[in-house]
Amino acid sequence: MTEVENLARFVERARLDDLTPEARAQLKIRVLDTVGVAIAALDAEPMRAIARLTSELGGRPRCALIGGGRSAPDRAAFHNGALSRYLDFMDSYLAPGETCHPSDNLAAVLAAAELSGASGADFLTALAVAYQVQCRLSDVAPVRAKGFDHTVQGAYAAAAGVAKALALPTAQIANAIAISGTANNALRVTRTGALSQWKGLAYPNVAMAATQAGLLAAHGITGPAEVFEGNKGFKEAIAGPFEIDWSQEDLERVQLTIVKRHNAEIHAQSAIDAALDIREQPGFSAARIASVQLRTFAVAHAIIGGGEEGDKRLVRTKEEADHSLPYLLAVALIDGQVEPAQYAPERIVADDVQSLLRRVEVSADPALSARFPRRMPAALDVTLDDGMHFHAAREDYHGFHTNPLDWRAARQKFDRLTRAFMAPAARDALADVIATLDGREVSDLTSRLGRVHAHTHAHVGEAHRRARAG
Repeated sequence: MTEVENLARFVERARLDDLTPEARAQLKIRVLDTVGVAIAALDAEPMRAIARLTSELGGRPRCALIGGGRSAPDRAAFHNGALSRYLDFMDSYLAPGETCHPSDNLAAVLAAAELSGASGADFLTALAVAYQVQCRLSDVAPVRAKGFDHTVQGAYAAAAGVAKALALPTAQIANAIAISGTANNALRVTRTGALSQWKGLAYPNVAMAATQAGLLAAHGITGPAEVFEGNKGFKEAIAGPFEIDWSQEDLERVQLTIVKRHNAEIHAQSAIDAALDIREQPGFSAARIASVQLRTFAVAHAIIGGGEEGDKRLVRTKEEADHSLPYLLAVALIDGQVEPAQYAPERIVADDVQSLLRRVEVSADPALSARFPRRMPAALDVTLDDGMHFHAAREDYHGFHTNPLDWRAARQKFDRLTRAFMAPAARDALADVIATLDGREVSDLTSRLGRVHAHTHAHVGEAHRRARAG
């Protein structure tokens, strides 16, 4: 039996009852969070461009688009995945050599579940499968250091979730995973140097391809049976040797995923909390900052602090801003928050934040690096022009797996992000559907998502501008 066949058996036998009550509760929180982040991105211009393209391309209207309309399942997976990814406000999973965002799988799994007429329980089970596969592959088969993107492991996870949502038999599950994994091996340049809008679209592209892979497998198309262990397969060509005994895996990894508190790259979360702590200290004045020094763990320095993935002081776009610790710390110290408003083009180029980010120094501390990924340590020092010094340090943040969100806190974030797009009653109704999804049909969720625009679509732009101003 090949390794992908063993994985397929794990996917086929997974059941919602396999999740502990705690894992099921956290999975629903991830659905609420991902949906809220997607709705909040509806008026972003790149997302409007994708909506226009999706409409122009057409396709059988089998699956709901968040914000209104319907399209073919693979196009719905891309469209909805782009929305959930654009703000960079989604969940994350920290492995020693890899960071991924398992909520990226939701759009593909949702499209497949709607297409197959699945129950809410079926959808949640398939999503839990995708979470488990991506997290475990990230644990044992990191690819970032080899120049590949974390979407590489996601190709296996998204296809596993899609195949489960389509209720495919074991052989077809294996083919879907093999097709997707073989075909989607993206380069890490997606997230290095001058960042483009593709940073937020790389995983939606994988979600679209994985959806098609599942549908191809359902129609009898086969994939390489030795995709993992074969000649020039994933292990030999990219990952190197690793082992996962899928017969011993559960569906609990979702509990180790983390939800962002701030609208920023995941490794910045505790550092931003430290900046907000300093703002509250007596005598602090952002206008008088002379220097900012952050000591953090090596992965944060490498990816967003100016280390191996490029200088982070040249910030011109949203994509560059949310992956720049100098920008994120500067804007947090000045504005007291890092929300979608902090990525308005005029905010990014403003003199105050551009001047301050050039006074931010980021260094990797070996002692702090040793505590990652069990913790997310950050030590921040700020000095004013008169020599007055401020210090704050954080080990984690509210949303980290050591301090997880409960439904109430997740709902607060959801309401904050969606209030410009949905009336209170509509927000309550959508949140209630998600909270009770294991006793509903998945169509109860997709129909609500397709009606989001009906409440405030004509006023979305103005409402969102008011939210930014507030």
